[in-house]
Amino acid sequence: MFSHVFLGRFGIILTFVATKNQLNMNFTAFCQPIFNEAINAYHVTDSVDTPISNPYPAGTIENDLYLKAWIDTVQWHFEDIIRDPQIDPAEALVLKRRIDKSNQDRTDLVERIDSYFLTKYRDVAVLPDATINTESPAWAIDRLCILNLKIYHMREQVERTDAAPDHIARCQQKLNVLLEQQVDLSTAIDTLLDDIAAGRKYMKVYKQMKMYNDADTNPVLYGKK
Repeated sequence: MFSHVFLGRFGIILTFVATKNQLNMNFTAFCQPIFNEAINAYHVTDSVDTPISNPYPAGTIENDLYLKAWIDTVQWHFEDIIRDPQIDPAEALVLKRRIDKSNQDRTDLVERIDSYFLTKYRDVAVLPDATINTESPAWAIDRLCILNLKIYHMREQVERTDAAPDHIARCQQKLNVLLEQQVDLSTAIDTLLDDIAAGRKYMKVYKQMKMYNDADTNPVLYGKK
């Protein structure tokens, strides 16, 4: 039994087309190659204006995971660009609006991925002493996706040929920590999903109520109505 407080704008009807072998592997082992595929595809052009070309069928969890990594990668580079001290203020404002939209798209997508898990585990018999986690599976997977991005870009720093040896050494130390964190977070996510599947944990999904995006709750916006 799962309590589904909010589904998000996309609903919960999802199609899962993974193979039997994929279904039997840990979820993080299934999703991380998809994350890396999207990250690598973005860096072919390394442009925030490159349109996404998602290789997975619409309505599948693979499609959502690829889109998740693409959104995160584009936003990573938005954040790089907007920190340019020489950026034109007008361009910075346009970019800020793009970052705001990207953040909302990311939030909506994480809620949709949680809907996939709610559907997947909806028939599980929850044990009487089951407990709830501090975050839902999809928000933990969100952190894992961003961690993959950190690893990609820290590895870039390690492989630079124009940087000083001490910079390379510092970045290598940071990369080692990130790789350790990736293992730990993956283990924690897979353990959480195992616990949900066995009824030891149960899910609740709450909408991220970002009031500043809502014209009825942001006083700057509703004050101008």
